[in-house]
Parts: sequence; C-alpha cells; structure tokens
Amino acid sequence: MEVSAPASAQADAEPVSTGSQLIYFSSASENTSRFVRKLGREVARIPLYAKDAPLLATRPFVLVVPTYGGTGGEGSVPKQVIRFLNNLQNRQLLRGVIGAGNTNFGDNYCMAGDIIAAKCKVPHLYKFELMGTPEDVTRVNQGLDTFWTRLSPTQK
Repeated sequence: MEVSAPASAQADAEPVSTGSQLIYFSSASENTSRFVRKLGREVARIPLYAKDAPLLATRPFVLVVPTYGGTGGEGSVPKQVIRFLNNLQNRQLLRGVIGAGNTNFGDNYCMAGDIIAAKCKVPHLYKFELMGTPEDVTRVNQGLDTFWTRLSPTQK
C-alpha cells in the first residue's frame, strides 16, 4: 500500500502524515517506484511536484533515493528529497538510506545515498541499479527485517 499526497493539493496545504517505515522518492521515470513496489511493503512517496502537499514522517523510516546525474556529486540529491529532509521532524526520524543509481554514472553511482548518509549520520544500507534485480529485492527485504529488529526489538 502506498501513501501519497493527492495531486490537487497545494504547497501550503497541511502535510500528509505517514507512519511508513519505508519512504522513497522516484522521478517521472518511475524506476525507483517500480523497485519499491516489488518489496511488497507499506511505503510512502515523497511528492514529485512542489505544488503537492509535503510528506511528514511520524515514525522512524529508511529512505530509498535515486541519484541524479551530476559531476562531483553536485545535483545528485533530488531537490524534492532535500525539501523533505529540510523538515526537522523528517530528518530526525531518518534511520538509514538505500541508494538507487546507474553504474554509467561511474563514481557518482548512488552518490545521493552517500551524501544523505554522511550529512544525516545514518548508514547507507544498500545500493541497487535502476529498477533492481530479484536478488536486490530479496536482499533489501531481508536486510530491512534485520535492520529494524536490531534497531529495536519491538519495531519491524
């Protein structure tokens, strides 16, 4: 089940709250969205458009983020993700990052995850290419189960 803001919401609208433990951003290409859907977990999507109501996390979560092209990391983190993490509550509830990327970016592969992990002092848990493979889906699901169990025995 995916939680997202209605397309008609305005930027000054009340934030859409989510208790999802997996929050992601996907560009119009939908690559990250396709991967996240394969996980079969409750997820929430960071709005694509600034006019949409912002997303507000209400419990700890892992962020799945694609890397945009950019040299030396500049422009790697999508502006929508920056806006989301500029909200103190969202930033404080971030517990880890999963990076999506394209190996054609070379050294910039999954750099958005590296940047966010470093700035927010959370682990970069996993990296996958484009829409991921069936093995990536299995590894991420197993990894998330283990991560939440280790982080707090009562949280899964």
